[in-house]
Amino acid sequence: MKLNLIVVPVLVVVALLTGCSNSQTSNERTFGEDVAFLKDHTETVVLSDSTGQAKIAIVPAYQGRVMTSTAGGDNGASYGFLKYDLIASGETKPHINPYGGEDRFWLGPEGGQYSIFFEPGDPFDLEHWQTPAFIDTEKYEVAVRKDNSVTFIESAELTNYSGTSFEFGVFRQISLIERPLVTDFLGIAIPDSLDVVAFQSSNMLTNQSSTEWTKKDGLLSIWILGMFKHGPKTTVVAPFHPGSKDKLGPIVNDAYFGKVPNDRLTIKDGTVFFLADGQYRSKIGLNPMRAKPVVGSYDPDRKVLTIVQYTKPAGATDYVNSMWEIQEQPYGGDAVNAYNDGPAEPGAEPFGPFYELETSSPAAALAPNESLSHTHRTFHITGPENDLDPIARAILGVSLEQIKNAI
Repeated sequence: MKLNLIVVPVLVVVALLTGCSNSQTSNERTFGEDVAFLKDHTETVVLSDSTGQAKIAIVPAYQGRVMTSTAGGDNGASYGFLKYDLIASGETKPHINPYGGEDRFWLGPEGGQYSIFFEPGDPFDLEHWQTPAFIDTEKYEVAVRKDNSVTFIESAELTNYSGTSFEFGVFRQISLIERPLVTDFLGIAIPDSLDVVAFQSSNMLTNQSSTEWTKKDGLLSIWILGMFKHGPKTTVVAPFHPGSKDKLGPIVNDAYFGKVPNDRLTIKDGTVFFLADGQYRSKIGLNPMRAKPVVGSYDPDRKVLTIVQYTKPAGATDYVNSMWEIQEQPYGGDAVNAYNDGPAEPGAEPFGPFYELETSSPAAALAPNESLSHTHRTFHITGPENDLDPIARAILGVSLEQIKNAI
């Protein structure tokens, strides 16, 4: 199989926590309780490191997503958002089934003339929006199971808004990362006072059709999303490349679901700060010219610092556009996104609520049997805030105090 030059790891370093590994609010379940709940309702695969403290839980029925993780063993805090009532009901909801999970596999684009979430001719609104079953309700079968990894291999076919059909294969491998490798990936030493859980998803999309995928017919992209527990003061942190709008485009796209109010979004210190409190449906994105290979968040109540690092292929600028409209620039999309859940309209129920950190591959312009890869790594590091602060400064370029006082 020939690999596209875009076979690069996207590194999602998700979650540095202050306090102890049991840092959680009193009404939140431990990792062990979450795993027991999941196993009551669906097959759940648990991977553990050599210490037995770093663990992740994977559900094949939910497209092989990593549902949650911990750095503190079964009694430790559970870091992923889970939609307990939906999982327990066994029901299938219209539009989307937000079971939760820290790393789930999706495909883009969501909106526009090449969308795979809207039927041809339908308006781009919530009533007509439908997540494809392949990335929402279909089970992925375990192809290979090892002590520290689980691999899924699937095939599917989708048709976009413009009528172009795609036959494709997906390779998805979830791996637990042992602590000695964490410093290599983060580029900074992790002191013994901090506990760590780290994992990655390696995702590959292959063109299995007999024709080339071209820009004029629409392209797909790999899209990895992590759902996390919101908090009243949780703040997303997105460093960006400075420069003129003429050369690099706007600093941030905040118009996905209507412009984000100023009391929820601010730009300072070369960084975009975005409130992720689960109370106001909104989304932001940074284009590949602006985005740095890092994004994160901090929840001062749970003492959770979330950092997402990802590799952008050198020179790649064509990213699918997921705006819910017919687009003038269908390949002028974002490399990084953050979503804050909330009611779609007054009185409506939110999907979660939760918030998300998202990364995307470039648009997959692939010849038959050609592939594109996207790797997403997630790290949770727990411990004293004084020891976490240097990590925030080194990776995000801002202190915890700057994050807490930004909005």
